[in-house]
Amino acid sequence: MLSRTADHLYWMSRYLERAENLARLLDSLYRRSLLPHREASQAWRWRATLEALGVAEAYARQCGDLDPQRAFAFLATDRDHAGSIVSLLREARENARAVRGTITAEMWETLNTSYIDLRGAAERDRGEFLEWVKYRSHLSRGVTVGTMLRDEAFHFTRIGIYLERADFIPRLVLSHWRSEARGSDAASWSVLLRALSAFEVYRRVFRDSVTPRRVVELLLLQRDFPRSLRRCLSEVVTSLAAVRNEASAETERLAGALHADLQFGRMADHPDEAVPALLERIEQRVRTVALGVTDNFLVSAS
Repeated sequence: MLSRTADHLYWMSRYLERAENLARLLDSLYRRSLLPHREASQAWRWRATLEALGVAEAYARQCGDLDPQRAFAFLATDRDHAGSIVSLLREARENARAVRGTITAEMWETLNTSYIDLRGAAERDRGEFLEWVKYRSHLSRGVTVGTMLRDEAFHFTRIGIYLERADFIPRLVLSHWRSEARGSDAASWSVLLRALSAFEVYRRVFRDSVTPRRVVELLLLQRDFPRSLRRCLSEVVTSLAAVRNEASAETERLAGALHADLQFGRMADHPDEAVPALLERIEQRVRTVALGVTDNFLVSAS
């Protein structure tokens, strides 16, 4: 496969997954704002979110002082901000358009329809808009799985999806952990689980009250949960093996090593004060794998 084609497929799926992840993050913040809280704690949560996403400076330049409504618009519907949901869906569609001969007609129609309907969806109520984003992402992913040949094109879309998700999960958990002062608020962590479609999964796995450490364990180490970091790395390792080339051995090794650490790791080995450092190390390792994928397979930025 041409590296340019792989590049478009990879970023198509990454942008689409990133839009859904951002919708889930904003949904979590919205639901948490409905809980009893002090004004200062809400502002801190938004500040922690902008910092976790790496856009705090861009927000300050464009929007000035922190305001929850302006911050939501900046992350969700601002067409001038490259990291907003609206911009991400636009970029996903543009990458899909560049490889229309490689993806199926159903995939293109789904992504193109999402883009066409985007303006109207963005004018909906905040909660409705976020649900629409998640639904369209689910639909696109389902069409991909249901219609694509299991060839290299399919595996590059999978690498994009699961690397993006693997990058998001530790970042989200770290932001939540810090904003909740090590997360003594069970209601807030329950909101996070619901935003990730993980609340019922948590109940089935642990059959007990919600605690921060168990939430972290579920989102990092659970083997069969689609949004756990361990599951994401398992998918990445499988797809990297399917598209390997002469340059990709080290990237495969790094992805496999991280997966093995998650497979055999235990939360008991990490006291509360060590959890942020653990999440930061995982973030860095996922980024290293992503850089390896770019160097080994994709079009050089230069």
